[in-house]
Amino acid sequence: MTLDPGRTVFVLLCFEGPDVYSQAGGLGVREKGLSRSLARMGFPTYLYFCGDPDLPSQEEQEDGRLHLRRWCQWISAQHRGGVYDGEEGKVRDWNYSLPPSVIGEVIEPAAVEGKHVVILGEEWHTSWSMKLVSDSLFYRGLRDRAVMLWNANNTFGFHRIDWNALNLTTTVTTVSRYMKFRMWEWGQNPIVIPNGIPREAIVDPDPAVVAALRAAAGADHLWFKIGRFDPDKRWLMAITAAAELKRRGRDVKLLMRGGREPHGADVVNHAEHQGLVVRHVKSPGDVASLASLLRESREADVINLTSFLSDSMVIAIYSACDAVLANSGHEPFGLVGLEVMGAGGIPVTGSTGEDYADSYRNAVVLETDDPLEIVTELSVLKERPKLVAEMRKRGRATARDYLWDRVIDELMLRIEFAAARQAVALPATPPPPPRPPVRRQARKPDAAIIDVNP
Repeated sequence: MTLDPGRTVFVLLCFEGPDVYSQAGGLGVREKGLSRSLARMGFPTYLYFCGDPDLPSQEEQEDGRLHLRRWCQWISAQHRGGVYDGEEGKVRDWNYSLPPSVIGEVIEPAAVEGKHVVILGEEWHTSWSMKLVSDSLFYRGLRDRAVMLWNANNTFGFHRIDWNALNLTTTVTTVSRYMKFRMWEWGQNPIVIPNGIPREAIVDPDPAVVAALRAAAGADHLWFKIGRFDPDKRWLMAITAAAELKRRGRDVKLLMRGGREPHGADVVNHAEHQGLVVRHVKSPGDVASLASLLRESREADVINLTSFLSDSMVIAIYSACDAVLANSGHEPFGLVGLEVMGAGGIPVTGSTGEDYADSYRNAVVLETDDPLEIVTELSVLKERPKLVAEMRKRGRATARDYLWDRVIDELMLRIEFAAARQAVALPATPPPPPRPPVRRQARKPDAAIIDVNP
């Protein structure tokens, strides 16, 4: 059975979203890609998230099929440090105000029109609101109009979740086999549905851009690392590896873009204590500006980009670097690794949630937390250009397997299971009408082949 976009509405609930204010990591990227892809497939999609306080509370995109609903803006206006600034107040406001709005604006009108609603909540912040929505629908006699799923992207806040209530009202999912195993520790057995990437993440690297950035860097090794300044991301391991290469007489240029987390100060201090020269600068807006920055920073070993980096710039850096260090020690999925593959780059991943990574086939997969592993692996690849070319090629093929269109196809199958478990009868796409029979006239024999002999 295939869900009918004309009779099915999607509601996504998540603190993170597509606004710069609302992105703290891969979760915001996930919501942006998933919501847009669903809308482009024809499904009316509502994304509720803690949005930028200076943007409209309601916004329509994708020809009116994607409805952005920015929540908790009055709190965000007083906490401008990002989506998790003022987190506790936002959770309380979310639980109080969001459930009745979702029901009144989306679910009840959909039920009147004979439609069903699929609700997908993300992370611990939404766990209580999922139960509140379910209870309210039950009392209104509408619980059979909604399929409810709740997804874990990380183990954050697990101790605050009422797991019994969550399992009673939703079907629990997660993003990797690694996360499934971690959730066993909490007595949970979730369904695995991987993350995805949008089609625009699959790009052909521009040889001229790649050559220009590498020449501007003027280094034996050009690396990039992006993500939250969190110890789990193993920033110190990456810094130590760069310092070790410098001690061996090799030129290293490490571009890095972190967040606002306190661990960032530890990372910079560690780099300086390791003898690396660090330059702090705002992120360039285009490739030409980045090339100029690299030329002007020949004496710097580490360039710390301190402001938002656009998607197009990130993709260009992925393509041009010798390696992108996504070397986390705890990574529920590892979306960066897939994005790097889609751009034709070489990801260096950990070995936790990166189910898609296969060492020396499409990535470098680290097995330890020893910085020497990064040093030796990337030094060997420098001597094996043919292997690197094959890894880049296979990485792009892997990335295509994780396009959102394909991941959503898998999600649809899981929704059917969740619907059966929750006693919800989903509407299916009606089969095409039968084709009328084709009337064929009897063909006259060709005179040229008639046997005229007696």
